[in-house]
Amino acid sequence: MTKVEHCQIINIKKISSHKGSLSAVESDVCIPFNIKRIYFTYDIPSGAERGGHAHIHQHEIVIAASGSFEVVLDDGFNKNTIFLNSPNKGLHIMPGIWRELKNFSTGSVVLVMASDVYQESDYIRDYIEFERSI
Repeated sequence: MTKVEHCQIINIKKISSHKGSLSAVESDVCIPFNIKRIYFTYDIPSGAERGGHAHIHQHEIVIAASGSFEVVLDDGFNKNTIFLNSPNKGLHIMPGIWRELKNFSTGSVVLVMASDVYQESDYIRDYIEFERSI
């Protein structure tokens, strides 16, 4: 069974100069899986919450590309809230973990790198069903 403590922050190398900063990710190098999909959410209204699901097989890295937000992780027994506010820090969310994203700052951009293409069959969108699956 996957536990919330299995979800860890990944430090993404940051190269800084007088021109600004650059961070790059590579599948199976700093990201512990092959990236098959990248998506981002933005224009998130004040008070909105995102997520509200778990994946059966898919791994994800969640990054605050801009702004900040909280990620609430839940394994059915324990919860942990992670605050993300840096584009060179990614949260590795393991399969079998319920996640909710909330408390977005103005202008937040959520960048997600996923280990698989979109497959609705990999989502558990009902919390009671999630609890039953544990």
